[in-house]
Amino acid sequence: MDKVSILWVDDEIDLLKPHIIFLRDKGYEVETANSGYDALDLIKARQFNIVFLDEQMPGLSGIETLMKIKADLPGLPVVMITKSEEEAIMEDAIGSNIADYLIKPVKPNQILLCLKKNLENKKLISEKTNFQYQQEFRNIGMEISNRLNFEEWVEVYKKIVFWELKLEQSMDDGMQQVLQLQKNEANQVFSKFVERNYIDWLHGKVNPRPVQSHNVVKEKVFPVMDENKPVFVILVDNLRYDQWKILQPFFEENFRVEKEDIYYSILPSVTQYARNALFAGLLPTEIERKYPKYWVNEDEEGTKNNFESELLGELLKRYGRDVKYSYYKVLNQTYGRKLVELLPNLMVNKLNFIVYNFVDMLSHARTEMEIIRELADDEKAYRSITVSWFQHSPLYEIIRWLGEKDVNLIITTDHGSIRVNNPVKVLGDRNTNTNLRYKTGKALKFEKNEAFEVRNPADAFLPRGNVSSSFVFCRNYDFFAYPNNFNYYVNYYRDTFQHGGISMEEMLVPCVYLKRK
Repeated sequence: MDKVSILWVDDEIDLLKPHIIFLRDKGYEVETANSGYDALDLIKARQFNIVFLDEQMPGLSGIETLMKIKADLPGLPVVMITKSEEEAIMEDAIGSNIADYLIKPVKPNQILLCLKKNLENKKLISEKTNFQYQQEFRNIGMEISNRLNFEEWVEVYKKIVFWELKLEQSMDDGMQQVLQLQKNEANQVFSKFVERNYIDWLHGKVNPRPVQSHNVVKEKVFPVMDENKPVFVILVDNLRYDQWKILQPFFEENFRVEKEDIYYSILPSVTQYARNALFAGLLPTEIERKYPKYWVNEDEEGTKNNFESELLGELLKRYGRDVKYSYYKVLNQTYGRKLVELLPNLMVNKLNFIVYNFVDMLSHARTEMEIIRELADDEKAYRSITVSWFQHSPLYEIIRWLGEKDVNLIITTDHGSIRVNNPVKVLGDRNTNTNLRYKTGKALKFEKNEAFEVRNPADAFLPRGNVSSSFVFCRNYDFFAYPNNFNYYVNYYRDTFQHGGISMEEMLVPCVYLKRK
């Protein structure tokens, strides 16, 4: 590893020889300069890792030298060293983006600590994070091996996401791979847990049972409506819990998180089923029976989510909630900006639902567009694109506007998505649906141990397209592929983000309560 190179700038540099010798003995390379002008010449001539800069120098002052350094090399860490403790001088230095400041007389150990803090900080944090996860690895593994209930699975998933986000800052790829293996194991066990309990949850045969898509408005939204404030529910389609966690700091600029819940999406974990269920407060076959004009089956033409506003209105009516409400669906930036202008008009409503469709479009674009695949070639990059979009989106403007008003805000979604990598062969007729994580049709052929089958769709409150139709769901990181053109199909869809099946990422989704600070 190359030596750390230090430039020390002080008009009385000869008095600092003991400090320089101390640093050289510690293995650092130290270059010196007597003035700001000499320092700037040296910085142009060669690279330094860090600069120690005297604040009070004749000619070009420390602050002036700092500003010239930052104009050319904004990323070069500069530590200001000053005799003065005057607040104004410190504020000038800090406002000019210094890495640190030290008060003369400086002690050798202070300098050493400053170097470690500024140059080895990432390495030290990485080592500590890795050590902490190694300790937690065993605990999470033991939890996964127990027969967890639905609440305990939520806590395990939260822990895994916590460590996933922490370890991605680490420089140790090996530890991230260990976490991925543990996440894979957790998803395998979680899938079996869902398969054992899912039908019983829907039929109310076990108590307690998780809040699922069709209970969200009743269980999560109605209680907040009882407060005397407008309620805004922003449903970001296909928002995973980890994506919420990286967006959370932006929301916390104006809001505080009152409560962070996770609910269970129904199967199939796709918009057509999960979001219709959420707005209707009913399961798919119940919507089909009670409101046939608002339900579009798999084999029927037309958009499957055209009646969310109507279903929400019927839900409010059924529960005697005679309130003014609004519903808006944002499918592009232009409409998002228009909605920002409409916000003042919505303050008279008791309930405002905004469906924001970006993340779902991102996951589809990543499948279909080569440039998005390259920009989001792993989970970390996928999250990074989510943040970048949010920072420049009308949704961020909406959040900031609401942050100045006395409102209650709920952020939620209908389902998540998972990055698939393992193909599972399936055969069906030409009427079989195209989704990669679940299939419905008649006489589906597949290896029984490779998917979760609901032979009688009515058991899962799912419509039956044909008398012999069934549903099958992928688990974990699997995706369905047809034997014809198998290799082409697999290469095209492997490592894409899909949804509709059984995994923690798809089914355990956020519902977060926020209040203005």
